[in-house]
Amino acid sequence: MTQYAIEEDIEQVAGGEYERERVPDSKLKGWKSFLGMYAGEHAAGTEFVIGPLFLTTGVSAFDLIVGLLLGNLMAVLSWRFLTAEIGTKFRYTLYFHLEKICGKKLVNVYNLANGVLFCFLAGAMITVSATAVGIPFNMEMPKLTDTMPNSATWIIIVLCIGAVISVIAAKGYSTVAKAANWMSPFIVLAFVVCGIVALYQLEVSNFSDFWNIWGDGGEPFPGQVKYTFWHVVLWSWFANAAMHIGMSDLSVFRFAKKASAGWTTAAGIYIGHYVAWIAAALLYAVYLKSPEAQAMLSNGEAPSVAPGPLAYNAIGVFGIIAVVLAGWTTANPTIYRAGLAFQAIIPKTSTFWVTIIAGSVATIAGLFPAFAMKLLGFVALYGFILAPIGAIIVFEYFFGKKVGIQSFYAEKKSLNFNWAVLGAWMISFGVFYFISVQFDVFLSFVTLPAWICCGVLYLIFSKFLQKRN
Repeated sequence: MTQYAIEEDIEQVAGGEYERERVPDSKLKGWKSFLGMYAGEHAAGTEFVIGPLFLTTGVSAFDLIVGLLLGNLMAVLSWRFLTAEIGTKFRYTLYFHLEKICGKKLVNVYNLANGVLFCFLAGAMITVSATAVGIPFNMEMPKLTDTMPNSATWIIIVLCIGAVISVIAAKGYSTVAKAANWMSPFIVLAFVVCGIVALYQLEVSNFSDFWNIWGDGGEPFPGQVKYTFWHVVLWSWFANAAMHIGMSDLSVFRFAKKASAGWTTAAGIYIGHYVAWIAAALLYAVYLKSPEAQAMLSNGEAPSVAPGPLAYNAIGVFGIIAVVLAGWTTANPTIYRAGLAFQAIIPKTSTFWVTIIAGSVATIAGLFPAFAMKLLGFVALYGFILAPIGAIIVFEYFFGKKVGIQSFYAEKKSLNFNWAVLGAWMISFGVFYFISVQFDVFLSFVTLPAWICCGVLYLIFSKFLQKRN
């Protein structure tokens, strides 16, 4: 079974099949289905940006290479023992599972936050594709510190890409998913080839030369945060926090025959979030040796992180095509999912038009390079906001009976709004976001404490609320 087949089932769910019930045993799928899906999903447009951004943080070789090994392992373990475990136990979508706990109205608050953040992520991918499309037009590439559009050419290209992606996503997800499944091997091959070519351009002949590309690290580029070992570990662990500890992938793993299917996430993580990140970082290392980049560094400026020119410099037109496809195959399903989140809030609106709305928001976001140039910070924020909601599900599943609270309380009491959930989410978010801003603490450092805090507060508030009622 292919990625397309999995996505086709999820498409059916969005249309009503199994949306509000357990997935029947006859529709369960083996581990090979999920292997293909995750391998394709995590070698995408974001990887062309994230890899180079690691170099801008002054990270050392040990911190990057070993830190990514450990952080990605923690992400795989989170998928296996939390998301897949609960997903195969109940076999509900995330939204139906949350509705049973939170109530319909509170789930709409989550859907709004989820949809908007999806749009911003899709916007960053439109930016990625635009850096490749702009090469034949000699377009000025956005700088690392740019936040606003830098030219009329940039605006026109982003608007055109956004329009095409939005219309394709609105026409239906089955074609998009099928195309993405065929394109993912091409994109993975592009990352590998880019890495090999970059090693040749950097004159790397042994492991010592490879290690010395990062060496002991250095000062971060202007406007960037200095990354240490724990920055790399925690950021890579929580880069997909919304999907694993945030439980978004319950909607995927409810189709798995066994919870052991959670191990298949390692295929995507170590191909996309290890090999692809490092390969993309090598492309940027080549660019940093160019006279243009050296001149910018000598003037105290941060060289541009534009995936299109980086890939083109390594493998020519093949690189341009790979970047466009990587951005496209990430932005399309992301816009589609944002549309579904919005449709849950305004159910009378057709899927076509809510997807067009989501695509329009994503396109506007794509005009501003900051979403792509600050992707490390945005991804950390994305996970920090959405992950605590997953703690509600996890803590109820593992600890609910032990502390004496009823599971699926909103469903049993016909509640539209479970204040225990909102209170736990808002307090954990507010307290730890304040700590991050006030004391300049890296956001990924407080994601796990916020997640645990939300789960504990939910149990306490639920105990009090249920006892009072």
